[in-house]
Amino acid sequence: MVGFAVFAVYPTVRGVYLSFTDFQVLSPPKWTGLDNIRALLDDDMFWHSLRVTLYFVVLSVVFGLLVSLITAVVLHRLTKSTVIRGLVILPFLISGVVAALVWQWMLDPQLGIVNVLIENLTGKPIKFLGSQEWAIPSIALISVWKSMGYSTILIVAGLQTIPGEVYEAGRLDGANEYQMFRRLTVPLLRPIMAMVVVLTVISSFQVFDIVQVTTKGGPANASNVLQMYIYDKAFNQFDFGYAATMSLSLFVMLIVITFIQLRLLRANESDTN
Repeated sequence: MVGFAVFAVYPTVRGVYLSFTDFQVLSPPKWTGLDNIRALLDDDMFWHSLRVTLYFVVLSVVFGLLVSLITAVVLHRLTKSTVIRGLVILPFLISGVVAALVWQWMLDPQLGIVNVLIENLTGKPIKFLGSQEWAIPSIALISVWKSMGYSTILIVAGLQTIPGEVYEAGRLDGANEYQMFRRLTVPLLRPIMAMVVVLTVISSFQVFDIVQVTTKGGPANASNVLQMYIYDKAFNQFDFGYAATMSLSLFVMLIVITFIQLRLLRANESDTN
């Protein structure tokens, strides 16, 4: 309880307080009321960063869930090896900074192995992390690669709770693999999939380390996600009050989004209809 109060409750309460102040680190916080919120609503860079973040979240969640679900079904059907499952989750255990550095080298337009293959096929490399069009998709690719193992293991655990008799009944009724996947597997996985979606969305909104290492928000703010903008305001411009306001707004958005997701996904239900 002491640790929770010191490292969670107190920082949260102080962050909420600082969001209503003008705090420049070297001087005491000065209460400004709703001034930071008014400035936030008129801040074009904040809304740009929010749009960039939403774009990243959509790519990461959609492709991350598809890859994780397909991988989980394949693992569940074809192998019970804990070694293979350990290899699948291995990228999740790697530091985000290390993963970002490795992919930065691999995607390098001159020396990266990915671009070497692309140049051999098309005749010209792609500036994955150096172009406005490819920056966010490339970061989303790194994020999906790093997180898909964790989501896969969760889904595999959910698949193991589905009785084998359910699939046997489906086969007796003449259902093929696709029909059983759509009519049996997906509905019965509703609770675990809802949890995976919520965790993936929250994690994607909080992306920072991969962006900081690979693009630093560039080029031309094309990958300047909200966490990068908050970091810039706090630790480069030393405007901690305004940064706390943005953090609070992100916190509120995540609460609302999570609530809506749980209601839409009916997380507490599982059925085969």
